[in-house]
Amino acid sequence: MKIKKRDSSAILNSLAGGVVPNRGIQHIMVGRADEARQIMTDLDNVKKGSSVIKFFIGPFGSGKSFIHGFIKQLAFNEKFVVTSADFTPERRLYGTEGKAVALYSELMKNLSTSTQPEGNALPSILDKWINDVQTKIMADKEYGTVEFDNPDFVKDVEKEITNVVSKMDDLTGGFDFARILILYFKGFVQDNQDLQRRVLRWLRGEYGTRTEAKADLGVRDIIDDNNWYNYIKIVSQFVKQIGYSGLVVNLDEAINLYKITHPQTRDKNYETILKIYNDTLQGNIEGLYITFGGTVEFLEDERRGLFSYGALKRRLETNRFETNEFRDLSQPVIKLTPLKSDETFLLLQKLRDIHAAHLDYQTTITDDEIKRFIIKEYNRPGASEHLTVGDIIRGFLGALNILHQNPNYNREDVFGKEEIQESQSSTTYSRFSRTEG
Repeated sequence: MKIKKRDSSAILNSLAGGVVPNRGIQHIMVGRADEARQIMTDLDNVKKGSSVIKFFIGPFGSGKSFIHGFIKQLAFNEKFVVTSADFTPERRLYGTEGKAVALYSELMKNLSTSTQPEGNALPSILDKWINDVQTKIMADKEYGTVEFDNPDFVKDVEKEITNVVSKMDDLTGGFDFARILILYFKGFVQDNQDLQRRVLRWLRGEYGTRTEAKADLGVRDIIDDNNWYNYIKIVSQFVKQIGYSGLVVNLDEAINLYKITHPQTRDKNYETILKIYNDTLQGNIEGLYITFGGTVEFLEDERRGLFSYGALKRRLETNRFETNEFRDLSQPVIKLTPLKSDETFLLLQKLRDIHAAHLDYQTTITDDEIKRFIIKEYNRPGASEHLTVGDIIRGFLGALNILHQNPNYNREDVFGKEEIQESQSSTTYSRFSRTEG
């Protein structure tokens, strides 16, 4: 297998640790071809000016986090800015005592681009934009070079920046956002890193009081629990204005909204989802692709899930003509099922080859041994109720490590005996297929 060392390292280390790799997902993508095509269609529509909301719903271990990782990689290829956050008891769509703005701050911290995929890309996004504006002004006005000591050059750059950010004045919060960006440019010109840090602190929603923000920056408002979503919309507009395709926001662990015990607070969170849903589908916002990852209970429980909120239930009910064979992936809700047995088999084949390529050795693991490994895993007590594909992956990578480092290790301890009765193999494998499918 031809794979970059950095990609193979990310894949093996991440999957062994039970998390989704930030790189190289295309090398291990199996069983999601239809979803991938729909995601590409959605991203293309967002590039053309629309906005999209999607709910990826499935049981634990069905691949929701993996889909989010795949979306991130596809979005990078299409020149999107991407961010993500998990819901927690302290990070919500609606809340008091900083619980909603904490979600916004996490999203701003995790802003990433193809050149800075690990997050914290906000400063580089702003700096690249300013550098691009300078290059444009140099060409348009025929300046020989960047001339920060030339007041005319600085004035022309500031005028161009003002022209871009003034387009957001009509959005709620857009005026202060524009003023903040101009302050960032002044800090850039003056090499005033303290001013730039204060601007970044404001943009990340880290000012606790308006008084402090006014003293530091002269702006009249801050990003807080009440207005944070307005600034997500502003950011999506801004990144499109400066040359990106749009903003992708992946929100995971939505079960933590379902777990909110106070009914009014839970409904307020669902009301925010309804607002986002309406904004995206009615064309009130441009350049935003936002996804939620949650369990079936989070969606369909009529006592505490999204279906407990009547307006959302009407909007999110599955197309009544959809079947397991004939799916409608254009609807807001996409239901995920764990990988089927043949797809898991293909995935383990890929991991076997990636492991060998990464450590530069010739693998001796046969396809039959991989099949026996899967069967052996599903024959363990309680496996049918609790074993996930992620568990199988971690176990398989652990086995590869042991066998590579200890060539004399008894392979039967890993893969089981070769003389498994054909009837047992067939029965277990078909049960596995039904369970995963």
